[in-house]
Amino acid sequence: MPHIAYYKDSFIDVNDRAIPIQDRAHQFGDGIYEVIRVYEGNPFEYHAHLDRLERSAEAIRMPLPFQREELTALINEGLKRAAIPEAEIYLQVSRGNSPRNHAFPKPQESILAMVIKEARTVSADLKKQGAALLPVEEDRWKNCYIKSLNLLSNVMAKQKAQESECHESIYVDEGIVKEGSSSNIFAVINGALYTYPPERDILHGITRDVVIRLAKELGVTVHETKVDVNEYSQADEVFITSTTMEVLPVRAFGETHYPDIRPVTDSLVSAFERYKKQMTGKL
Repeated sequence: MPHIAYYKDSFIDVNDRAIPIQDRAHQFGDGIYEVIRVYEGNPFEYHAHLDRLERSAEAIRMPLPFQREELTALINEGLKRAAIPEAEIYLQVSRGNSPRNHAFPKPQESILAMVIKEARTVSADLKKQGAALLPVEEDRWKNCYIKSLNLLSNVMAKQKAQESECHESIYVDEGIVKEGSSSNIFAVINGALYTYPPERDILHGITRDVVIRLAKELGVTVHETKVDVNEYSQADEVFITSTTMEVLPVRAFGETHYPDIRPVTDSLVSAFERYKKQMTGKL
């Protein structure tokens, strides 16, 4: 199935040479992005993703080059062209193309880029066995709630995980467990759910928010609070969440190994599957 690409004002071949050398996303990482999962041809939590994209744009003082209705029409057209039932939509907005200068260009002429491709999925074996996580030292900037293109730390952390035969790296800041390089993390302790609070220094994950809502509906107590590595080592269960990984059980975090029996995690995996079927609708 083909990848579908869009740049600035037209659909293009994904391999076309489209981005100018002085695009600020290319030279500064000056831009924002979103990844939206598509189930059976329908985007999941679409408006939550667009809300976050708009918050990120506002935070970096960058005007968006479209109205939401215009973007929705473009995405619908892209999905129609791609004809990929299980897909990912990658949206990127840069501050535009201008001679290299750190200060904002005048005027700011932001540029939208989009790629629609087959969705990445987690294997059934990994879902059953659970993921291994590697703790890494926090070294990112303090505004991780902005879904910025500046992902070098995340790239390095993910590479460290792969080289350590782990699925994901988890940032730890002075003993406090925060989030993964591309995920949020939860601990189950005495039947209650614990996860880092939605402050400026983590990404406010869309799947994270869904899981918290589902947990409360199931009667599970949720604590959005800072938890240290010692508490994680004593946790009954651990899992991570993201748009592409959904709800993924964890078998090990560093030197700590967790039981194969995961009643809270399993109940949330099932609830998430039910929610997908209920809430995945056309734009």
